[in-house]
Amino acid sequence: MPLLKWMLAKQEDLRPRPDEAEEGKAYLASAWLERCANPECGSGWLHPWRRRSVPVFEEGWTCSPECTRFLVHAAVSRALSGKGTSGETHRHRIPLGLLMLEQGWISHAELQKALAAQRAAGTGRLGQWLMRHHAVGEETVARALGLQWSCPVLNADPEESESLSAAVPRLFVDAFGALPLRLAAGKVLYLGFEASLDPAVALAVQQATGLRVESAIVPESQFRRAHSRVLRTRFPAAELVEAVSPAAAANALARCVERALPVASRLVRVHDCLWLRLLLRRHPGALPEVGNVEDVICSIGRIQ
Repeated sequence: MPLLKWMLAKQEDLRPRPDEAEEGKAYLASAWLERCANPECGSGWLHPWRRRSVPVFEEGWTCSPECTRFLVHAAVSRALSGKGTSGETHRHRIPLGLLMLEQGWISHAELQKALAAQRAAGTGRLGQWLMRHHAVGEETVARALGLQWSCPVLNADPEESESLSAAVPRLFVDAFGALPLRLAAGKVLYLGFEASLDPAVALAVQQATGLRVESAIVPESQFRRAHSRVLRTRFPAAELVEAVSPAAAANALARCVERALPVASRLVRVHDCLWLRLLLRRHPGALPEVGNVEDVICSIGRIQ
């Protein structure tokens, strides 16, 4: 009897998880013959007796905890070396006051008055001081920020942002001010920021979710209202991990993968931390349900 036919005849012994059952015989056949993603795996590419079809880490299935650890160590090394990160090249941005002056939205006297107040207070953004002195309104400041960052200015709908909480860890919304705004055509996720964009966060969300991410400026009052409300909504479960070295971080993250046994997972760097996103079950839409995702945020002492 041909080997593949014999394997399919034995499919009842596999006992797949309920969420895998609907995939049918084609999935079971591929599961029998799948190659371990670890290029140094010593068990061979054919695993006719294996009982696990997960975890999947960065598009590759691993046949054992040792192989998972190998892949996670490689991913941590890649992330810390800067490969595949945003590394946005510095672009000179016209100072906000000068930009607004050139547009004719403020006068030279209004700009000098706001700058003097800012220097005296030692705090606050220039746009806020211009608004306090009634030189411009909030919408004008938002338009100027959009020109400064070469991005659109979008309104925020708190209810819509709440519905997108599965896209971004709560920590990133809180610490980096990255507010999910809307999902366009199931493919493009818009992130809103109050005063300045964060390309590193936008790229990390794009890599972790597989969606194209675009950034936008949101008028201050709208941003703060939506931001405050979204922080009170439900986000994916998150675990915070502290590690003393890259090797310790990789070992801890590999254990998280083996514990969760995700059907998909990816590791990306966000500023001075590593973000591991774990998808627990397959989902039909562009974004999974909140309960279908786990996030692990790992910080490393003196991350390079």
